[in-house]
Amino acid sequence: MSMAVPTSLRALAPPSLRPYYPLGTSGSARPSLSRAARGLPRRRGVALAASASARPSDAEWLERLPEKKKPLYTHSLPGIEAWLRSIGFAQSREDRAVWVAETPLWHARLSLDVTDLHIRYLKSGPGNLEKDTERRFSYALSREDIENAILGGP
Repeated sequence: MSMAVPTSLRALAPPSLRPYYPLGTSGSARPSLSRAARGLPRRRGVALAASASARPSDAEWLERLPEKKKPLYTHSLPGIEAWLRSIGFAQSREDRAVWVAETPLWHARLSLDVTDLHIRYLKSGPGNLEKDTERRFSYALSREDIENAILGGP
């Protein structure tokens, strides 16, 4: 049988014995303590800027990629983005999930959807496409298979 401690007695406990309630949890007894009251250092803009400049480069992300026979769902998003840049795609400024590529043989628009990778080869690009050609690839396919299919063109 568990006994609940009344809220008034919780306030008497030293901070080290008080329960920690992470942000986003619900409950009427959740205290709203500042970082300093919880014994955490204050956040400073300098620390956030330093962590942003310490982000790995594309070369580092490419080194961290799983082997190319592994399914794409085992890759991190920054790794997938570095891989797309390495095969000639550029990220759209309007939609971060959309990537475009222009080769001498075709132009394509690739989107990283929730359930699959979608590519559309555009008839407005070079080549003799009568209409846009679309393909969808499951993230369960290997990076090697997807790369070969994409770069093979329409």
